[in-house]
Amino acid sequence: MDTTHRTEQQRSAEQRRRELLEAADRVVLRDGPQASMNAIAAEAGITKPILYRHFGDKGGLYSALAKRHTDALLAALRAALDAPSERRRRVEATLDTYLAAIEARPQVYRFLMHPGDDTGLGRHSAPLLRRMGEELADVIAERIELGDGGEVLARAWGHGIVGMMHAAGDWWLGERPCARAALVSSLADLLWGRLAAADDRKDGPGF
Repeated sequence: MDTTHRTEQQRSAEQRRRELLEAADRVVLRDGPQASMNAIAAEAGITKPILYRHFGDKGGLYSALAKRHTDALLAALRAALDAPSERRRRVEATLDTYLAAIEARPQVYRFLMHPGDDTGLGRHSAPLLRRMGEELADVIAERIELGDGGEVLARAWGHGIVGMMHAAGDWWLGERPCARAALVSSLADLLWGRLAAADDRKDGPGF
């Protein structure tokens, strides 16, 4: 088999994989965490064994979908961080970009972060968040002068911010207690040092 033929085969396989991921996306948008391999295969017009041939199992498909959506989200977060505006506005834009993404596609978010207990996929959500934390840490280290120990500080901030966005976004998406803009402002206040400046409650143990 010559190199040209191998390259054409690789391109064909990559195109087919993209088509299958798009079919999986459509099913996830409809079914959320209950999306099944049978439904995805039916949506793609193939049999389940062919789907397994491309992804191995549901875990393999999950990982491919997670990478696809995480890549897109990270690109959007980087764009928000690089916007030509003052730092507070960029912080708010970054928080809003994340919240807008999970609000726009809640079923995809729930599939990635809250897969059904019987799927065994829950173990994949932690690496996904860890990757986001590392990527954000790289961005912080690239853009802010942190001095001695800056690499560790950037990683602490990166993982801390991702953890905050995930936990707060998960709560907000489930309960919708306030407008997205209000949550963005509240989280930006926390990142901006509001917590450090606040006085202790007179009727509580303090913080």
